[in-house]
Amino acid sequence: LQTGLLMSVYSFMQFAFAPFWGGLSDRMGRRPILLFCLLGEAFSYLLFAWARSLEWLFAARILAGFFGASISTASAYISDITPPNERSKGMALIGAAFGLGFVVGPALGGGLALWGQQISSAPHFETSFCALWVGALCLANFLFGLKFLKESLKEKNQSAHKKNRLALLKTYLSQKTMGAMMNVYFLSSLAMAGMEATLILYMGERFDWKLREVSFGFAYIGVITVISQGFLVRRLIPKWGERKTLRFGLTLFTLGLVGIAFAPSVPWMGVTMTLLALGNSFTNPATMGSISLLAPAADQGITMGVAQSLASLGRILGPALGGFLYQSFDIRSPFVTSGFLALIGLSTVISISKSLPDSGKKVS
Repeated sequence: LQTGLLMSVYSFMQFAFAPFWGGLSDRMGRRPILLFCLLGEAFSYLLFAWARSLEWLFAARILAGFFGASISTASAYISDITPPNERSKGMALIGAAFGLGFVVGPALGGGLALWGQQISSAPHFETSFCALWVGALCLANFLFGLKFLKESLKEKNQSAHKKNRLALLKTYLSQKTMGAMMNVYFLSSLAMAGMEATLILYMGERFDWKLREVSFGFAYIGVITVISQGFLVRRLIPKWGERKTLRFGLTLFTLGLVGIAFAPSVPWMGVTMTLLALGNSFTNPATMGSISLLAPAADQGITMGVAQSLASLGRILGPALGGFLYQSFDIRSPFVTSGFLALIGLSTVISISKSLPDSGKKVS
């Protein structure tokens, strides 16, 4: 429970503060917000390394989530520097970066922990050693940004920080197309988080997989994500546009989630996980690109913040929902339920398809 709460509190802080950072960046510019948050993240991991009580671990994760909520500002930065016809392709770059981190991060963390064990046998040294390196990585990222990151916002919006997140969310949800896309983003995040929280339990019970095998499985998802968002999505969106890409992605996503529940063997599980990874990779950039295109240019930061806030809410509720279903009903139920949530998202997209932007599609 404590481990789960340490993960949930990070997502909760992103839920609470993504619109704050996004709106502040609309007013002050993207560069100072991103640099400040990178420096703050470095401090949070140093605090995590030195923590020797549960309270200080929570304090470190709360700070990490607070500064990590600047993902909304990063999304707005992409919106600033990409024309409408390149917007969804730009969003795919963020997904590819996350996928690459998903592959490299666990391996890097494990390698650092093993190195720490060789240096000292003192209690908790290996995990503190790893966290110190992560803090150093964040600091290096800050220094890189300080030298190379240019300001992307051409016209600042002095009233952006005054807008109430809940009022803005209510306004967006009341709009047919924007509200529907916000709901689709929330549902896909909820479905993915519910799957992630229970997959290790399911694979252990069905196929006797241990942590090592499941880690390789998640790394495989990361590899597919990097390939699909880094290359496939960026080439397919100009041919298909956001509408077709989004429908195709949600279809694969639905099949992949439900397929987990009914895969009879590990090879079939590999097929379903491929569908899942591809579907998620097509869905997210097309969704975020559509939301960005539907939002006013002056409100990109706070709009991305509201969207990321909903995604964080999905990551808060998803693990709890998945764990409850797994324990209370059937071990397949979290994946069937997640598939149903994705299907609702697909039905929503189909129902509003004509009103969705299709700026990414090149006219032949």
